[in-house]
Amino acid sequence: MMSQIINSDFDYQATINFVKEHAADDVQRLALEVRKHLEVDAHFALDQIAGRQKSQTKLPSWAKVVDLIFPPSVSMEQCSSEATAGYKSSLVSGVSLVDLTGGFGVDFSFLARRFSSAVYVERQKLLCHIAEHNFKVLGLSHAQVVNDDAEHFLAAMPVVDLIYLDPARRDGAGNRVFRLDDCTPNVVQLLDLLLTKARQVMIKLSPMLDVSQALRQLRGVSEVHIVSVAGECKELLLLLSANHEGEVKMVCVNDQNAFSYMLNKSVAVSAVWSGEMPVDGTLYLYEPNASMMKAGCFGQLSQHYGLHAVAPQSHLFVAERPVPDFQGRKFVVNDITTLNSKELKQKLAGVTQANVAVRNFPLKAAELAKRLRLKDGGNLYIFGTRLANGKNVLLLCEKAPF
Repeated sequence: MMSQIINSDFDYQATINFVKEHAADDVQRLALEVRKHLEVDAHFALDQIAGRQKSQTKLPSWAKVVDLIFPPSVSMEQCSSEATAGYKSSLVSGVSLVDLTGGFGVDFSFLARRFSSAVYVERQKLLCHIAEHNFKVLGLSHAQVVNDDAEHFLAAMPVVDLIYLDPARRDGAGNRVFRLDDCTPNVVQLLDLLLTKARQVMIKLSPMLDVSQALRQLRGVSEVHIVSVAGECKELLLLLSANHEGEVKMVCVNDQNAFSYMLNKSVAVSAVWSGEMPVDGTLYLYEPNASMMKAGCFGQLSQHYGLHAVAPQSHLFVAERPVPDFQGRKFVVNDITTLNSKELKQKLAGVTQANVAVRNFPLKAAELAKRLRLKDGGNLYIFGTRLANGKNVLLLCEKAPF
């Protein structure tokens, strides 16, 4: 199998030795160094070193498996992380799985353990060779690797429990695309066939995609999962089935936390903040996580947690009580100030650094920090925002202790 991956014009053992000897070295420097070793398959060696280094954070359990082979850098960049692949596998199970866009096989390897039979389909022959090798190393003895186009295989395949797709989000020139119609394969065109050939379909999409547009283009969507890791929105997952015609369940996921609701109607925020600090007690500020921001479920979360919106378009919330289970960042508001020079001088006396952010504010964060003459960092958090009455203010905060 390895001989099908390493170019036969080069020495197999010399290539493997080079990878082992330089596993921790800088890849850009090695790109120049490897030219001196004419017997080494440079492309393969550099892909292995770069891939294993990247896997230390993206795929930590795979990084520990010494016999795994890593793909060219583009496939490594596009593959799911271990965290998001593990989350996908928690959503489904059954007898039969077909992954029509196999790629490096990360998602497939996690999903396959939830099914009795699993077929990996990939049009690039090199990736198929890599997958076949890796699945054996990972103990996926029931995995079948098929070198074919998604559309061709789909037309002839039998009905299965789950079809998984991660459409390529680059055009022929390698530029990123975000519209559903521009991805390959085109799931909009294939939708009827997909729903005929699977009891359930899971589609991974770009976090840049407009969710409402996807719901207009695709029928049978039962669930939408907006998945974030460490505060960054990573992907959208859509679950579809032919017989689903009801409401859509929205799930906002950030690491191990999730907030879900039914997308049945627009929900207004429960209340709007007066803009005044409490006479007695403490004011807490709540900033929704990236998945909630993407979903735009501000009415739902304000009602669920009993929060007041700073303003309808500010997407920040306050309460005079701690809400430890809130899905996002939590702060204690110590003070409020306008942009009046005299007031700023008084409220920020002695302050040289802060973490500056803005929501519904006329200045960008960097512009506000420059105007305030503050360096980034420290324990002070400043939110520039606009109140419901149109007044621009700065909320001076520190992280909440819960």
